[in-house]
Amino acid sequence: MASNEATKKVDLARGAPRGRDAAPPARQTPPARTPQKRVGPGEFLAQVRDEARKVTWPSRKETTITTIMVFVMVVAASLFFTVVDQAMRFVVGLILGL
Repeated sequence: MASNEATKKVDLARGAPRGRDAAPPARQTPPARTPQKRVGPGEFLAQVRDEARKVTWPSRKETTITTIMVFVMVVAASLFFTVVDQAMRFVVGLILGL
C-alpha cells in the first residue's frame, strides 16, 4: 500500500515502519488477577443482604408516577409509529400504483 509524502514524514518522525516489512506491535499481557477469597453460601447471602440495605428504594409515589410515564410514552410511541407507517404505506402505494 503506497503512502503519500506527508504520511512518510510523520512515520519517520514516529519511527514506525509501514508496509509489508513492518512488524506487528507486541501484544501486552494483561495484569495478573489476584485470586479472590471463596466464601460459603451463608456468607454470600449475608453480603447480598448488606448490599441490598445500601440500595435507595423509590417511594410508592415515585414508582406510580414512573409507571404512568412509561405507559404514556408507550402510547405516544405507538401512535407515532402508526402514523409514520400509514404515511409510508400511502407513499409506497402512490409510487407503485397499487
